[in-house]
Amino acid sequence: MNESARTAPRALRAEEAEKRSKPSNYPEPFFSRMAKREKRPLGTLFGLANFGVNLTRLAPGGESALLHRHSRQDEFVYILEGAPTLITEEGEVTLSPGMCAGFPAGGQAHHLVNRTDQDAVFLEVGDRSSGDAVYYPQDDLQAVLGSDGTWQFTHKDGQPF
Repeated sequence: MNESARTAPRALRAEEAEKRSKPSNYPEPFFSRMAKREKRPLGTLFGLANFGVNLTRLAPGGESALLHRHSRQDEFVYILEGAPTLITEEGEVTLSPGMCAGFPAGGQAHHLVNRTDQDAVFLEVGDRSSGDAVYYPQDDLQAVLGSDGTWQFTHKDGQPF
């Protein structure tokens, strides 16, 4: 058993978990678009290595991420509070508590936006597949997951930010 598994808490109230210290890994001008998003990285807190779980809160006007698709990572969201809008390349649907959505690797580009005057809260689950890359169809951005576990961002022509 590794040290982080020995020291990880067994249980806690998700909303009491520490917020992610940095609201986004995106470079500007994309970073500031995530100002109304708050993530609590639950999977990391418990020492999970194969998949991540985030408790995410979007304030009114917030968005979960840029419209994106992963090359290797599957993603899943489960709505706890509020009514965020799921946007994909095929259209939009308003979600409500108890609804969920899944996004297989290489599938539809997607993200959630909060067009209401109330916070939206949901769980995000994604695997941590090595060699994952992310495509952003509406933005001049691409990302590759480095061997050190950090995202490397470049413009679509390969130029670094």
